[in-house]
Amino acid sequence: MRRWGSIRAPREAVECVVIGAGIVGMAIARQLAIAGKNVVVVEAGSAVGTGTSSRNSQVIHAGIYYPVRSLKAALCVLGNKAMYSYCQERSIPFKRLGKLIVATSLQQAKTLLRLQETGVANGAEDLRMITAAEAMAMEPELNCVKALWSPSTGIVDSHSLMLSLQADAEEKGVALALNSTVLGGTVRSDGGLDIVVHETSSAANKSVDELVSTAEMVLSASYVINSAGLHATAIARNIEGLSSSSIPENYFAKGNYFAISSSKAPFSRLIYPVPEEGGLGVHLTIDLGGATRFGPDVQWLKLSTTSVTTEFDYSVDPARARSFYPEIRKYFPGLPDESLVPDYSGVRSKLCGPGQGGSGCSDFMIQGKKDHGIPGLVHLFGIESPGLTACMEIAKRVCQIL
Repeated sequence: MRRWGSIRAPREAVECVVIGAGIVGMAIARQLAIAGKNVVVVEAGSAVGTGTSSRNSQVIHAGIYYPVRSLKAALCVLGNKAMYSYCQERSIPFKRLGKLIVATSLQQAKTLLRLQETGVANGAEDLRMITAAEAMAMEPELNCVKALWSPSTGIVDSHSLMLSLQADAEEKGVALALNSTVLGGTVRSDGGLDIVVHETSSAANKSVDELVSTAEMVLSASYVINSAGLHATAIARNIEGLSSSSIPENYFAKGNYFAISSSKAPFSRLIYPVPEEGGLGVHLTIDLGGATRFGPDVQWLKLSTTSVTTEFDYSVDPARARSFYPEIRKYFPGLPDESLVPDYSGVRSKLCGPGQGGSGCSDFMIQGKKDHGIPGLVHLFGIESPGLTACMEIAKRVCQIL
C-alpha cells in the first residue's frame, strides 16, 4: 500500500470533496451546497460531464425494469418526477415523448406482462398494455404482437441539465477543480480523508506509482464522496485505510450507437425491445433535434483491472452494424440496407459481469459508514442507467448517509 500521508505537496483543508463532475457528482455537490456545506468538486476532465454523462441515450426513465424495492427502482421513480419538475423550473429542454416497449413474439409478450407488473409495483402506475393494432396505429412503421406504453418516459438535453446543475452549485459557492485527477488518499484518525490530486494532462498514460512524487495538491476533507463513475473502484482501491473487502468487482460494458442516414425520422416516440442481458436492448431513441439513433448494444470490455488514469476507447467499429440490422428489423422491418452510420459510444460501469445478471448485483451501490466503517466517506459504485433520471434523488440519498 502506498503511503499517501508522506506526500510532500501543498495541503488545503476543505469540508467536502466530491470526486467526479458528471451529472451525479454535480447533483451531489449542488445538494450539499444547499445544505450549507463547503464543497470542492475534483474532475479529471476539462469540463463538466465529459464521461458517461455525455455518452448515453438522454432518456428520462419511468422505473419499469428494476427489481422491486431496489435503489434503482425507488430513486428512478422519484427522480422521474423530480427531473420533469426541475427542467420546467429551469427551462431546460425536454420532451415527454413516451415509450413503447414492444414484443415481437408471443414469448416476449409474457415478458411484457412481467415488466408491467414490476413497473406498477415500483410506482410507475401509468403503464398500459396495448394491442399490436393500437401500437402500430401510433407508429405505422412498427412491427409487434403487443406493446407496453409508458407515457412518463421522455428525453432531456443532458448537456443543458449538467450546465444548470453546475450553475446552481457554483451560485451556492461550490468550487470546481477541472483537469485534476484523484490518485488516491488516506483515512485520517478523525474519520476524514486526505485526497491526493494530480494535474490530468501530465498524468496521462502513467501509472499511479510514477505520479506519486509529482502530486500537486492534498485536500484534507471532512467528507469525501467518490462519484468518479468508471474510475470509482480504482480510486477506492487507492484509499489507504479502506478495507478492500468493501470494494466490489467492477465490469465494463461498452455500448455503441448508430444513426440512421435518412433525413426523415421513422418514429415519433421511443421504441424499446424487451430487455437483454447487460442492457435494455438495441432501442430507438430520438434527440431533441429530431435525430434518430439506435443503440446501445452490449460489448463487454476485457479489462483485467483499471487504474485511475485508464482511458477508454470510444470509437465505434462500423462492422458492428451487421449485428444491429437483424435486431432492429424485428420491430422496424422497413430499415433500409446500408442506412446505419456509426455515431458514438459510451461505457457503463457494472457490478455484474457476463452471465451474472440474476445474481442480485445489478443495483446501484451507495456505501456509507455502515458498509466500510469510515464516517466521512461515501462511495457510489455501479451508477449506470437510470443514473441520469435519478441523479437528484441519488444526491439526496448521499446527504442522508452523511
